[in-house]
Amino acid sequence: MSAITVPDTLRHARITGVGAYRPVAVVPNSEIIGPIDSSDQWIKERSGIESRHRAGEGESVVEMSVQAAKGAMEQAGVGAEQLGGVIVATVTHPYQTPGAAPEVAARLGSGAAAFDISAACAGYCYAISIASDMVRVGTADHVLVVGVERMLDFTDPEDRGSAFIFGDGAGAVVVSPSNTPGIGPTVWGSDGDKRQLIAQRDSWNDLHTDRGLRWPAIVMEGPSVFRWAVWSMVKEAQRALDAAGVRAEDLAAFIPHQANVRIIDQMAKTLGLPEGLPVARDIRTTANTSAASVPLAMERMLREGEVASGGLALQIGFGAGLVWAAQVVTLP
Repeated sequence: MSAITVPDTLRHARITGVGAYRPVAVVPNSEIIGPIDSSDQWIKERSGIESRHRAGEGESVVEMSVQAAKGAMEQAGVGAEQLGGVIVATVTHPYQTPGAAPEVAARLGSGAAAFDISAACAGYCYAISIASDMVRVGTADHVLVVGVERMLDFTDPEDRGSAFIFGDGAGAVVVSPSNTPGIGPTVWGSDGDKRQLIAQRDSWNDLHTDRGLRWPAIVMEGPSVFRWAVWSMVKEAQRALDAAGVRAEDLAAFIPHQANVRIIDQMAKTLGLPEGLPVARDIRTTANTSAASVPLAMERMLREGEVASGGLALQIGFGAGLVWAAQVVTLP
């Protein structure tokens, strides 16, 4: 009886390209405050958000993914025929099935393995781990990872705790083989006992049987999420540094999920990051784009020259589930 043949040598992997798509329409806080009886100043003080992008007609989850992917593939120098996998992280594709990834692949001209993952705000970092493993064992040479959301489709504009938080957009990267390690070990986990802290308000089955229900928007318990993110996620971020053998002073950037600027600032302080280290604060004009937030923030930092290619960045995503994932990566 023949034995199964498997690769016995692992390769290294790294991010070789990044791209982004931000919808054309910009929504300032002034357009949000009416239904929640709030103010621009209150939103800024509470979250750091000044504006967000809203996807419109022609800016579907698939279309935004394709546009972000093109930028990432161009920078990576990778054609559609070279892709071995397409992973789309999203919780706002409006179809239960089929997923967005196969259509994204087809639009790009690829017949690669394609699938969606649903891990909310941690989805992109989950997908990076999967893509890295695919490349390392030789399942694929190049994997396209997209984080994309139309969060405003699932936001209750009258919910004071969440109406101002979310935005729309897509960020994408290509993960490819590398001569040296470019993606550190992933530290990830979940705590389903806290699922109620960030959740869809009602199930689709409830809406199907009771047409009097409100739209099943995504809502959150803000103060509890804040405490969890600051105290628990700092420990996970430090674990990711330790797993990669990297010290805070070795970093070129800190790119956390763009949930709240106060969370970001407190995490940076508690981690003991060096003064002056670039910290992503894309949330100010992009808001919380869930699975898209980390790649969108990375793309902005690189495009605007806040960080340089080749440096080390600590990235972490965390959100509904509750779920989280973190890893150290080399910037493309």
